[in-house]
Amino acid sequence: MRLEYFQMVDRITALDIGAGRIATWCQVPEQSPVFEGHFPGYPILPGVLMIETMAQTGGWLVLATLRCAKMPFLMQVEKAKMRSFIAPGQGLAVEATLLHEGSGYSVLKASIVAASKKVTEAEIRYGVVPFPNPTLHAAMLATARRIGLPEQFLPPGSAPEGSADGA
Repeated sequence: MRLEYFQMVDRITALDIGAGRIATWCQVPEQSPVFEGHFPGYPILPGVLMIETMAQTGGWLVLATLRCAKMPFLMQVEKAKMRSFIAPGQGLAVEATLLHEGSGYSVLKASIVAASKKVTEAEIRYGVVPFPNPTLHAAMLATARRIGLPEQFLPPGSAPEGSADGA
């Protein structure tokens, strides 16, 4: 996790497009300026960043389903429940399941487990639109590779330069 850059997902640990499920691993950093203010002497991950972590995990499922042809943007969070706190240094197992996809939006149910306990869950809706520009698309493809999105879920011919499949 790089909290200051909103890069919440460290790696994809499971992906089953047929079942509409994804699992990711996210390691909360020991140190971050976020913890200096939230809260002094009792650092915990802000709830909004828990939501963002679940939203990014679900977003990777949407991206994989669409072979990274369109971008999911967070539009709505419903039924969010925070059950416990997340401390610096904790590892997070995040899961998301696709509930609906189509008509320009996707809906997923997501949850976070830390220390064998479910700490939060929510239903998340995304607007799914064409990438607004090539820079964002290229950055998302690079991140997809960094976190381990299998190549079969990337657009054909999108291999990075210098690779066996690249230009």
